[in-house]
Amino acid sequence: MARSSMHRQVFLLASAQALFQTASVMVMTVGGLAGGHIAGRPELATMPIAAMFLGTAAATFPASMWMARVGRRAGFVLGALLGVMGGIAGAAGIWAGSLVLLSFGTFLIGAYQAFAQFYRFAAGEVADDAFRARAISLVLAGGVFAALAGPMVGRLGANLFPAEYAGSFLLLALVSLMGAGVLSALRIPMSKTHSEKAEVGRPWRTIVSQPAYLVALFGAATGYGVMILAMTATPLAMMDHQHDLATAATVIQLHVLGMFLPSFITGSLISRFGVLRIMMAGVATLAGHVVLTLTGTGFGSFASALILLGVGWNFLYIGGTTLVTTTYSQIERGKAQATNDMTIFAVGLAASFSAAALLQTFGWQMLNVLLLPWLALAAASLIWLGYSRKQAQAALA
Repeated sequence: MARSSMHRQVFLLASAQALFQTASVMVMTVGGLAGGHIAGRPELATMPIAAMFLGTAAATFPASMWMARVGRRAGFVLGALLGVMGGIAGAAGIWAGSLVLLSFGTFLIGAYQAFAQFYRFAAGEVADDAFRARAISLVLAGGVFAALAGPMVGRLGANLFPAEYAGSFLLLALVSLMGAGVLSALRIPMSKTHSEKAEVGRPWRTIVSQPAYLVALFGAATGYGVMILAMTATPLAMMDHQHDLATAATVIQLHVLGMFLPSFITGSLISRFGVLRIMMAGVATLAGHVVLTLTGTGFGSFASALILLGVGWNFLYIGGTTLVTTTYSQIERGKAQATNDMTIFAVGLAASFSAAALLQTFGWQMLNVLLLPWLALAAASLIWLGYSRKQAQAALA
């Protein structure tokens, strides 16, 4: 692919990422609050957010397999249209006071997310080797726009109608429709693996049992799970400590900026220092988030902790994505990518669904302290892979 065309495709994917992430961040900002207004029990408040991750986990593998047949553009446009339907269903659920209908709407938004998670892989597919890590980072950098737009959409739509937050979901549907328009302009060549005589690649078990694949997956799942658990609990915890919606939305904005602003340099950092070191820096940054949650429950403590939470996620998620792309061939990408993302979002589902109950049981600070053993395991896996690689290189010398 010509360099100008490659850059154009990455730009379109980054724009689509910005719009998709706006929808996702909006659900994370107001989904638990909307659920809390409808649910009869406090521990069910985050059910709409959990339903979004259930939709992602359920749709990831079918989305990957279907795009392997019909191509990236058709799949991505379908995903965005699912987001449109999800926004409409979510608004209807709020209007009707139905937690089930609201959760069905966020389930469809989760299916949109399942397709959108392949934007970063598509960027890696259109980029050459020298540009690949940066292309993945730049696509995820589209989330910088979402950091500002997502909470703003949630806040602006909250009181558009008598049913609080119904307008937020209708605005989400509009954003998703804009995403479908952007994605329709994509021109990603179909893979040669669609030939009837194409190779079948290695068995699924062989691919996912590679040490690098497992460490990449565990690192990305750790970053995602830790981030989702704390992020989902944050608006509820802030309300419990007498902060209002506007203040909580500001903290979420700062958090999402922490998630995506580093993307402008993460690819370059990986190229310079190596993917394992950047992933280890991500683990250390998430540990810093836990430490900052212990400093109090004022705005400054919430904001600083959530910024570090975002940066740590960025290093682990982009690092894990970059590492996992080295473990499979072009023909194996469908099953390898689907297994990776389905597992990550299954972890996100468990984290989002348990957030309200854990917050109610342990409180904000202890909930975060409980994340430290998980982070220790992630660090240990990275150290082990680095040591194994050095041993292998020494044996070849």
